[in-house]
Amino acid sequence: MRFFDAHNHLQDHRLEAGRDAICAALPEQGLVEAVVAGSDESDWPEVAELARRYSWVRPSFGLHPWYVKERTEGWKEKLIEWLDVFPQAGVGEMGLDRWIAEPDVEAQVACFEWQLRLAAERERPATIHCLRAWGLMDEVLRRSPRPSCGFLLHSFGGPAEMVQGFAKLGAYFSLSPYFAHDRKRAQLEVFRVVPLDRLLAETDAPDMWPPMEVNPRPMRLADGTEANHPGNIEFSYAVLAKLRGLTMEDLAAQLEENHRRLFGPSQS
Repeated sequence: MRFFDAHNHLQDHRLEAGRDAICAALPEQGLVEAVVAGSDESDWPEVAELARRYSWVRPSFGLHPWYVKERTEGWKEKLIEWLDVFPQAGVGEMGLDRWIAEPDVEAQVACFEWQLRLAAERERPATIHCLRAWGLMDEVLRRSPRPSCGFLLHSFGGPAEMVQGFAKLGAYFSLSPYFAHDRKRAQLEVFRVVPLDRLLAETDAPDMWPPMEVNPRPMRLADGTEANHPGNIEFSYAVLAKLRGLTMEDLAAQLEENHRRLFGPSQS
């Protein structure tokens, strides 16, 4: 089986202690490619280092809405530099978030629009985060240039009624292991209406872990807190296959096609 992780944060400092062992094991577990998404200026070099070390890492560089307030004056130039260094890289994680405390929505929109325009100009796939801002997200996407290859609404948490509209704008929708929790059942059901040719899977590791009772790769960090193992991409595939009534083989073939259409051909 060939697995494609459309979104994770393998660079996250919480994975540092076990990262080498994890990265050695992932290809043996069937992982063909993982999109490792940077969140701000501080972790872009770490994403780049992972991309240099592992041919199966596809880097993506972006300013996450959680870190908009901490951006420096030169963040745009730095982002462009990383995209110049890595022609196969995407743009993101970017987006909008009204869930965080005291969000500066105006600044979020400005940073999001600039990054989306950059992705369109460079013809790079965009990875988008959205929480409690779906109406505004729709407005920004409709009025902004978008990459013709499309964009990913990662760990999609929007309503079913907006799926077709987003898809027409170029969206792909990825499911994370967290949607297997009972409290996320309603959101999981939204993935029944996602067109098969727009469906993707992710881990969002080290966050968004599955329920412990069904977690095939439970993981605890040095401080005892729970974390999501990057190898849980297979779990996301299994959840999607069951939901859509497909065999794992048929789903894997479809997701590989979708992943390549959005993110491009193999880097190796």
